[in-house]
Amino acid sequence: MKWKNILKKMKEYPAIVGFFGIVLFFSLLSDRFLTVSNFVNVFRQVSIQAVIAFGMTLVIISGGIDLSVGSIFALSAVVMASILKGGSVFLGIVVALLVGAVMGAANGIIIAKGRIQPFIVTLATMAIGRSLTLVYTQGMPITGFPQSFRVIGRGEMLGIPVPVIIMFGLFMLIWFISTYTKLGLYTYAIGGNETAAKLSGVKVDRYKIIIYVLSGVLSAVSAIILTSRLNSAQPTFGTGYELDAIAAVVLGGASLAGGKGTVIGTLFGALIMGILNNGLNLLNVSPFYQQSVKGIVILIAVLLERET
Repeated sequence: MKWKNILKKMKEYPAIVGFFGIVLFFSLLSDRFLTVSNFVNVFRQVSIQAVIAFGMTLVIISGGIDLSVGSIFALSAVVMASILKGGSVFLGIVVALLVGAVMGAANGIIIAKGRIQPFIVTLATMAIGRSLTLVYTQGMPITGFPQSFRVIGRGEMLGIPVPVIIMFGLFMLIWFISTYTKLGLYTYAIGGNETAAKLSGVKVDRYKIIIYVLSGVLSAVSAIILTSRLNSAQPTFGTGYELDAIAAVVLGGASLAGGKGTVIGTLFGALIMGILNNGLNLLNVSPFYQQSVKGIVILIAVLLERET
């Protein structure tokens, strides 16, 4: 293969190239970085943000944005936690997913039927969700769940952490939806040109609502994992997670203008964020500087995306 073709392929998958570049960089600087146990730890930590980012990928491809995922995360967690205290794991998980679906549906319906910008709607529901969480818990954490529930966040299968298995399972699901289903095809069509999609007979409102419901449900799944891992549900859960999810999607090569992006890119975008956190910690870089480094990486990714 000629060098021009190789460079062309590299430009098509900037997140994958960036991921391996960052891995190489930290491998040279720390002998504790390139180990199996460290990478298992990175994948376990990344699973929370990655699952949320998978839903955000569909939202952004459709030309929208969802700032409420962190609040949906928190509200799902505390409502589920109060049910878990009664001992019913199955009911708690179902209710958490329902909370995510209902809040996602509310976002989708208001955006689609109200003809209001997604940024405004999800900014409002972000505030409402956080407020409801604080009212529900009175600002206090909920702790102490059945042992069986803790398997979700702390268990392993064949040496692989359960959160990592859930992450890859949902990755495959969203990849299949975005690649082979009508929903995936219409998501790109709506993000590329909503008016043209509508004129072509696409029921834009219906698909927008479904996309936001998926985003809400995936936020709830992520909340289930973290609540299980910590054996606690905090009213401050999910603060800033919307920015992490958006950053992962953008690093993955998606366009905030809509119509462009892949869940594969998002997975590597989330891994880049996780690797940066892990590598900078191993190098004992001050947390005060870590945010700056991540911000610079995101800016570079956006500039490269504009060039392509």
